[in-house]
Amino acid sequence: MSDKRPYRVSVVLPAFNEEPNIPTLLEKTSRALAANGMEGEIILVDDGSTDGTGQAADEAAKTCPNLRVFHHRRNLGLTRALMTGFEHAQGDVIVFLCSDLQSDPEEDIPKLVAELDRGADVALGWRQGRSDGRVVVSKLYHWLSRLLFGITAHDMNWIKAFRREVVEGMKLRSDWHRYIAVLAAAEGYRIAEVKTNCYPRRHGASKFGRRRILAGFFDLLAIKFQTSFIDRPMLFFGSLGLALLFVSFLIGGYGVTRYVIEEYLVPGGEYKPRNVTYFAFIASLFGGLALFALGFLGEILVTIREELKELARDLRRRG
Repeated sequence: MSDKRPYRVSVVLPAFNEEPNIPTLLEKTSRALAANGMEGEIILVDDGSTDGTGQAADEAAKTCPNLRVFHHRRNLGLTRALMTGFEHAQGDVIVFLCSDLQSDPEEDIPKLVAELDRGADVALGWRQGRSDGRVVVSKLYHWLSRLLFGITAHDMNWIKAFRREVVEGMKLRSDWHRYIAVLAAAEGYRIAEVKTNCYPRRHGASKFGRRRILAGFFDLLAIKFQTSFIDRPMLFFGSLGLALLFVSFLIGGYGVTRYVIEEYLVPGGEYKPRNVTYFAFIASLFGGLALFALGFLGEILVTIREELKELARDLRRRG
């Protein structure tokens, strides 16, 4: 049985309340595929829109045979909309574009796919001419990403293209779409950037909220743990535990030294450690031991997980 897929390119378009943009978006995407000789499909995911986005897409699908539309009953967020698109994509290459027309499909699809043809596994669009109010926040996130992951990309939260194997099996949680490049790089995939124009929004409003800033910071920490320590929990918990045990050693050493000096070397001295010293010593000592215990438990869970994976592989081979 042939493994050849019916399409080379799947263009995934998540949309939430983008009704005025839908006709132009689909027309431009179709022209981009046809003009570049790409056998492709268009997957539009209506993420619980409350306007006519879903109806406009369904109407377009009647005359566009390579367009498929999927609907969420309520707004689940961009990450879940992308996952829905990825699950149904049939192409060897997946292109993610925004539905607000700040990116131009006719310009960007050939640029991104060409970068994959040159050997990249993930091609990231790098916005040129960006003028929104989130530039400072974006620079902070990318600085942290470089610090934590060594990723030198300038714009990870924008349009992108990747080979389908990059996202097969990738588990994305809320708002983790912006870190697809980080997760891909952790698996050894090659990341490249392509300069793309960023145009002013024609219709509708941005869906970005300030509450996402703090959530994004914690997502960075969660992904750092997943990519660096998920298979080596003792490295994380053991390092913290060792640091706390060292602190308890310093506190205990300080208390013993003060006692010896004032009890035996200073006539009439009487050292009475404060309650805070006792508390700090006990807290750091038992805290360090508890973290070591968590590390050991984590190692046991990792071993069980690997055994379950091996069992699942055996069952698939036999089946």
